[in-house]
Amino acid sequence: MTPTSRYDVIIIGSGAGGATLAWRLAATQKSVLVLERGDYLPRETENWSSDAVFVRNRYKTREEWLDRRGRRFKPATHYCVGGNTKVYGAALFRLRERDFLETRHKDGMSPAWPISYADLAPYYLAAERLYQVHGHRGSDPTEPPCDVDYDHPPVAHEPAIKQLFDSLTRSGSRPFPLPLALRLDETRPQTSPCIKCATCDGFPCLLHAKADAEVICMRPALAKGNVTLLTDRYVERLETSASGRAITTVQARCGSEPETYAADIVVVACGAINSAALLLRSANDSHPHGLANSSGVVGRHYMCHINSAVAGLMPARNPTRFQKTFGLNDFYNGDGESEVPLGHIQMLGKLDGAQLAPQAPIPVPRRLLDAVAHHTIDFWLISEDLPQPENRVTIDPTGAIRLSYRANNHRAHRELRRRFQKTLKAANHPMPLLSRRAYVCQQIPLSGVAHQCGTVRFGCDPASSALDITCRAHDVDNLYVVDSAFFPSSSAVNPTLTIVANALRVGDVIAERLA
Repeated sequence: MTPTSRYDVIIIGSGAGGATLAWRLAATQKSVLVLERGDYLPRETENWSSDAVFVRNRYKTREEWLDRRGRRFKPATHYCVGGNTKVYGAALFRLRERDFLETRHKDGMSPAWPISYADLAPYYLAAERLYQVHGHRGSDPTEPPCDVDYDHPPVAHEPAIKQLFDSLTRSGSRPFPLPLALRLDETRPQTSPCIKCATCDGFPCLLHAKADAEVICMRPALAKGNVTLLTDRYVERLETSASGRAITTVQARCGSEPETYAADIVVVACGAINSAALLLRSANDSHPHGLANSSGVVGRHYMCHINSAVAGLMPARNPTRFQKTFGLNDFYNGDGESEVPLGHIQMLGKLDGAQLAPQAPIPVPRRLLDAVAHHTIDFWLISEDLPQPENRVTIDPTGAIRLSYRANNHRAHRELRRRFQKTLKAANHPMPLLSRRAYVCQQIPLSGVAHQCGTVRFGCDPASSALDITCRAHDVDNLYVVDSAFFPSSSAVNPTLTIVANALRVGDVIAERLA
């Protein structure tokens, strides 16, 4: 057992929430320790290899979880400095104003948040600036109000995508430039870190040109001198005082060696699934059902969006390299044909044969798969996943994470796909929408946990929430959670910007507490 090491703040996890919080607290000059279960993601030529990334799963965890029936599966998640932002598609959206309100959907209700859009608005702006988001304010018909444009201009469309964008616009649709977090300067390509390559969405960036949590927050935080990062540290449990009202120690492991750390404030930022698992593993006499779980909600209400990756097959070859440049929210809040929300549509990174190969129904020559991929335009469709208590994270008696989940809101998602195909036809782009076989048929499977959220929800009532509105545990005075676990609903846009904005908000709360 190593001697106890004490800090002002311990942050568990270095993804979007943990790294952003470390960056914010670095300015306080208080001692901050970040414990990351993974290591730095290797910088190597395989970063740009579809075979390495999508076929051999070189950077995904080898860990196995259990589904609701006890069957093992490998989650598509990454344990490394920067977390899943190292491979994200870098689309950073604000939640819409309506997303903070109670909203009726085809298959149920999504609850109101205990804070409003206005409470998060200044932090959204700060998050967009920090993560160097490119976009154009006012182009998305559903975006919430903001008088300040993005600091960086929209990412330019390549010709085939510009043609589709213009066709949709002429037919009455309202496509808009995607808000993308890239270290990109298209006016000075010779010095721009980002070169708009074909290996961005889902890939690590060999050039460190993606605005991810490691590059944007963790590195600058470490440069301040008061932030320490320890990698390969798996946190097994949190110990409390006899009363249960305070975390006293963080019990970690480096390989087979146990380590103990302590801090005045402990922040959990392991990702919604692993954060819930850590709190459940930390059960003790004062918290018999899991830490901060007197409400019984820890691990419950897991959401991950209803996601589909689909390809539009077209007769002409699509030479696009950087395809992910526009989105469509015409059906986000419903329209003349639907009174309830249907969801969001955005471009995907360009599909290639290696991404098609793993799920081909029969062995197919790679040249044929590449030929098919050269004739697709690829999209990502998102519908809101509704919070249901039976969709939950638990710990199996073997110690493995069990993810029990049944998808919902299917009718809205089917309607979204139908309406999108109708929209393409109206724009004289009658491409058939095919399921992207690289992602196992139409809907993303259980292993696709990139948009995980909701397992340690915040709220005003300790009987129905684990955290208060500052994301501090109702039951434990010095425990905070700053990943997507705090979400009471999932909305239908990518969650990362909201994680970042909330981490900045909670950072202000903790900084004031430390002053």
